[in-house]
Amino acid sequence: MNYSERVVKDLESRYADQPEFIQAAREVLLTLQPALDAHPEYEKEGLLERLVEPERIVMFRVPWVDDEGKVQVNRGYRIQFNSAIGPYKGGIRLHPSVNLSILKFLGFEQVFKNSLTTLPMGGAKGGSDFDPKGKSDREVMRFCQSFMLELYRHVGPDTDVPAGDIGTGGREIGYMFGAYKKITNSWQSVLTGKGLSYGGSLARPEATGYGAVYFLLNMLKQKGESIKGKTVAVSGAGNVAQYAVQKAESLGAKVITVSDSNGYVYDPDGIDFDTLVDIKQVRRGRIKEYVEARPSAVYHEGERPWGEKCDIAIPCATQNELDLDDAIKLTENGCRYVVEGANMPTTTDATLYLQQNGVFFAPGKAANAGGVATSGLEMSQNHEHLSWTFDEVDDKLHGIMDSIYKAAWDAAKEYGHEGDLVFGANIAGFLKVADAMMSQGII
Repeated sequence: MNYSERVVKDLESRYADQPEFIQAAREVLLTLQPALDAHPEYEKEGLLERLVEPERIVMFRVPWVDDEGKVQVNRGYRIQFNSAIGPYKGGIRLHPSVNLSILKFLGFEQVFKNSLTTLPMGGAKGGSDFDPKGKSDREVMRFCQSFMLELYRHVGPDTDVPAGDIGTGGREIGYMFGAYKKITNSWQSVLTGKGLSYGGSLARPEATGYGAVYFLLNMLKQKGESIKGKTVAVSGAGNVAQYAVQKAESLGAKVITVSDSNGYVYDPDGIDFDTLVDIKQVRRGRIKEYVEARPSAVYHEGERPWGEKCDIAIPCATQNELDLDDAIKLTENGCRYVVEGANMPTTTDATLYLQQNGVFFAPGKAANAGGVATSGLEMSQNHEHLSWTFDEVDDKLHGIMDSIYKAAWDAAKEYGHEGDLVFGANIAGFLKVADAMMSQGII
């Protein structure tokens, strides 16, 4: 049993109750052995054992009062996973499914994703089992203020800079930032995804979706193809999905699906971006409302979009939403590219099946790094007290996604796995963090 296998086996024993974290750790660690063989000093210094343990886990209660005057209590978390290459950086997820396993998986992935951006950012994740859906603005505000009453002790512009995630958009970031500013009596770059009037960056809402498409363009170019005329299936209907739809269609593709937790919409004429934005951003509605505005569309209750015929699939919803059965459907229907817009949306067996059946596969830690990359650019603007134009940010984002693709492709080729972007992204992200950890000693 080699080094990476021993560490995985130990994790499976100690954290059997954390399946998402085990899945993420296994997917990364078992691809690293060629790099570990080339650097025996890593095992001697216990590097993997240190890498898989968060530097700090903070758990706390979040009491708040609802509109009926009843006290509610949620659980809050911040997983500060690794700060070897920079301050902790990662989103805050507000969703009933939030637990320690999911946040550890997300924080672990964030370490490598942030490394790939080439920006000086460590990896972290946080959140709460609070569900903002169905809550009034006042209730969301009271929760966010209570959440920040504890979180403020653990974050700062050179310590930990949280961002948005599922359930945490501009409204929630605004309430949290206001609370932080009030508590600390300071205006600091301590949250990204802020509104434009108080330090936010242009192109930040679009960044993850745009970045996934920019990464896809590199994949298509590698195969001598163009995005023009391609049919694309997208899951999700949040920021990532919305702006993946917008960017893909602006470049000549036809996006035929979007979804939410209740079902998906198929529009043979192509998803209408303005209708999608009106439903999800303006009305905060459900995706089934799309068919009311677009008679050409069909809504499929309780189903996922992976049975539709497409050239490209971009899963943008949540973890493990694309399983082996879905992978089989996609390949049978002619899909040749899968680009993860969400964090680990494809199960391990589905990923292997896709790769073994000729599908060019892009892992989330590479393909969806555009969001955190632009958060890093927002931090830079805040530190310099500057505001860049949309085109300036977008150009930098495009350049970062191109460099991530090149790093993943080159690393895979160097270690004998040419064309395997999962392997390449893991190796490329790992080596930078490993070098920093070795340089800083056992601490």
